[in-house]
Amino acid sequence: MNFLVTGGAGFIGSHLCERLIKDGHEVVCLDNFFTGAKNNIVHLMGQPRFELLRHDVTEPILVEVDWIFNLACPASPIHYQYNPVKTTKVSVLGALHALGLAKRVRARVLQASTSEVYGDPDMHPQKEEYWGNVNPIGRRSCYDEGKRVAETLFFDYLRQNKVDVKVVRIFNTYGPRMRPDDGRVVSNFIVQAIRGEDITIYGDGAQTRSFCYIDDLVEGMIRMMDYETGEHPRQHDYTKPHLSGFPGPVNLGNPFEVPVVELARKVIRLTGSASKLVFERLPEDDPRKRCPDISKAREFLHWEPKVAIDEGLRKTIDYFRDSNDK
Repeated sequence: MNFLVTGGAGFIGSHLCERLIKDGHEVVCLDNFFTGAKNNIVHLMGQPRFELLRHDVTEPILVEVDWIFNLACPASPIHYQYNPVKTTKVSVLGALHALGLAKRVRARVLQASTSEVYGDPDMHPQKEEYWGNVNPIGRRSCYDEGKRVAETLFFDYLRQNKVDVKVVRIFNTYGPRMRPDDGRVVSNFIVQAIRGEDITIYGDGAQTRSFCYIDDLVEGMIRMMDYETGEHPRQHDYTKPHLSGFPGPVNLGNPFEVPVVELARKVIRLTGSASKLVFERLPEDDPRKRCPDISKAREFLHWEPKVAIDEGLRKTIDYFRDSNDK
């Protein structure tokens, strides 16, 4: 099959491209390299089934493919707040262009949505039926609301145009190829620990996150795209399987919660660092709890994370150490 992966040179996208090539498919990797990096995909560029296309998803896309993975969007607060108007454009116009292409070539299309659609949640753990508690005018809104609008467009294209859509909501994911300057908690802690610097914790560290290793996430995304069924649902019930498959949304993440301060201590232990913990003011709209209910992923996709956090952190630490030595 032929695949388009927008944002294919990014952290998640590069691992997805690698997996699809490994599985024998042809891949068009599309990226404008705002947060993606050629180093992430340089090992694929000699492959005859891999093609790199430098392109911005805010402009229309014209390629012939069977499946589309729409991953293009800066995903860390530092990067998506750098140009918030562009972030909203990427989410909304990127979704429109991916959907327009899917409609035109009759491709299946997956939207990489986010746990940020839940905002600072009142429901814990978060189920897909929860509508969220999002500040529409805060500094994180360009990303949160952009992704919410993208989901709206996907389901409107499903209802209005019968486009074969899939929506996954990605929770905190980590692993090799994370950017050291992305401001995310795992990369921050590892980089600071390797350098022997104090580890910065925002707030009191009691806020919780769930951390899914990249290989597990990629497996979940592929299973979501693979899902097929012939069952007929009740009219307009898009939480159940339908003729084109299960559209979602479905949570992909690790249901095991870790307090941020405990993650910092794990990183210190696994790196053998002498770093100390320092505490600073919590950023605006930073959620107190973030943990997925993955009942739907288990039921429909037979998916759940397999990589334990200590194992995943060791692999990620090794990557950052190797990168630091180069």
